[in-house]
This record gives sequence, structure tokens and C-alpha cells, in this order.
Amino acid sequence: MSLLFKEIRDSPMLWLLAAVPVVFAAAALFPEAHTALFILSVLAIVPLAGLLSHATESVAAKTGDAAGGLLNATLGNLTELVIALAALQAGEYTLVKASIAGAIVTNTLFMLGASFLLGGLKYHIQEFNRASARLQAGLLFLATIALLMPSALGGLDSASVAPVTQTLSLSLAALLIVGYGLGLLFTLRTHREFFSSTEHAEAGEAPWPIGLALGTLAGVTVIVALVSEIFVESVQEAAEAFGMTPAFVGFIVVALVGGAAEMASAFSGARKNRLDLSVGIALGSASQIALFVAPVLVLMSYFIGPSPMDLQFWPGAVTMMFLATVTAMFVTNSGRSAWFVGVLVLMVYMIFAITLYVLPPAVR
Repeated sequence: MSLLFKEIRDSPMLWLLAAVPVVFAAAALFPEAHTALFILSVLAIVPLAGLLSHATESVAAKTGDAAGGLLNATLGNLTELVIALAALQAGEYTLVKASIAGAIVTNTLFMLGASFLLGGLKYHIQEFNRASARLQAGLLFLATIALLMPSALGGLDSASVAPVTQTLSLSLAALLIVGYGLGLLFTLRTHREFFSSTEHAEAGEAPWPIGLALGTLAGVTVIVALVSEIFVESVQEAAEAFGMTPAFVGFIVVALVGGAAEMASAFSGARKNRLDLSVGIALGSASQIALFVAPVLVLMSYFIGPSPMDLQFWPGAVTMMFLATVTAMFVTNSGRSAWFVGVLVLMVYMIFAITLYVLPPAVR
């Protein structure tokens, strides 16, 4: 534990951990102060993301960047899954779908593009495992095809479409989970020699012991989930105060804050020339959401939701997810990156963000 306290003492960003008990106290005493809770929850998530980043790097030092990236993506998506399950139980299916689509687009474009940019500003050219990146992008492409089908049926004007869409969504959910499981078997078991990290990371400080790193990962993930619930409850009211549309909030704000922990790890890895870790977190998180989190939410809606949820997204969401996937496949095909590649990816993300920001509130 002395290593953890030393990290907190030596890092000014981690001093913001003081905001964690403050946001819990404020949520209990002033539950209607949505704008203040929104700001406090953001301030609390930032240092928690820093701790999660350091712990993930320590685990990756023991297990390799591929497994470390998968672990970080899983823990980061666990937070989003907890939030989505709470919204699912309340019947807020629009919020659930917006968070799914927003997380996929944000991880694929913003996290990946910013990692390329931050790493490229320090290193002239960076290399990463092309096979791993192409596999993750391929899995993501599979998921977007599956998500396209219910949305395409939803455009038909027929009373019989609803039960067909529900049956199709349930079948696709089971198929995507099987595909995700087989992908893990392929990368971590039968063909893992093709997905090892490129050996070009710079030397840094000694990693934490594996026990401390895993304990920190588990504890911080729980705290982030609790803080994120406060954030989600306050974000809609705070968004109105800041003049943001619901579409912008669901796709951009919630996704950025919900993925803060993963982003901290990805950006830190890129700056340390560990781009395999960064790409693994960005694309691994996006494919995990599309292939596992979304299908699990469909299945869970039969047990905890007021009615079954389908995989039908509004056309704009499907279009952005598809274009984000194609962009990721294009920029990771060579296995090399430079800062301008990151700029191009971020510009695609900014096009989506600007479009969502100017949408009228009624459009979703």
C-alpha cells in the first residue's frame, strides 16, 4: 500500500481524489443540484482514471500488452455495463442504445486517434501489431453488420416488423456473444503467438506488484461505477444548463466521461511507445461493447427490463458506427502510425460531434 500512497502523494492530478467523498456527500445532501454534481463527478473520475491507468500498466507488464489491453477494456466496460443495466431496469432504452453507440464511436475514433496523435508527437513513427489490430477491427465490422440488420427492418412500415425485429435481435445477440468468445479463444489460446506485443516500449519506473495492481483495478472500478451513476443522473439536467442536445450528451459527453479510465491508460501507453496497449484498449473496448455488452443487455432486458429490448438503432447512429469501423480498419491496416494519422481520425470524430451538437433536441 505504501507504493499506492507514494503515487498519490507524488502526482498532483491524484490530489483530486478528494473530490470522490465530496461528490458522494453532495449527492446525498443535495440530490437536485445537478450542475454541481455533474462537475464534481467529472473531477472525481479524472484521478480515478489515473490510478486505473497505472494499475493496468503494471498488470500489462506481467501479462503482456494484449492481455493487459483486454483487461483494461473489460474493467472499463464493466462500468458502462453497470450504468446500462440500471437504465435498462428503469426502461430507459433510448439512453442505453445511445450509450452503446456513443461508446463504440468514441473508443474507435477519439481514443484511437488521440493515442496516435499523442504518441506521434513524441516519436517520429510508431509500430504496433497489425494482426491484432486487424482482428479487432474485423470483429467490430462483424458487429456493425449485425446492428445494421434490425435497423434496416425497422424502416419498413408494417405492424409485423416489431416481433420480427425482436426475434432477430435475440438471435443476433446470441450469435455475437459466440463470435466474441471464439475471438478470445483465437487470440489468447490457439493463435496467441501472432498477437504478441511489439518490443519497443521505453524503460520506465518499476511496475506495482501484481497483487496491488489487481486490488487497485477492482477497487477503483467499483468506485468509478458509483461515481458514474451520479454523473449519468445529473448529466441530462446539466446538459440543458450548458445548452447541449440530448443526442450530443448520449453520444459524446457520457461516452467520454464513461471511458475516461480506459483513455488514461491508452494515452499513457502511447506516450511510452506501447502502442499495442493503446490500440488494444481502443479497438478491444469498442468490439467488446458491440459483441458482448450490447448482446448481454438484450438478453438481460428479458429478466430485468419492463419489456424486451431490441438492437434497432436510429439511422444516424448506425451510419456513424459503420463509418467509425471503416476508418479504424483503414488506419490500422499498415501497422504503423504517425501524428497526422491521429489528426485524421480525430477530424472524423469531430465531424460526428459537430453534427450531433447542432441537431435539434427532437432528433434522435
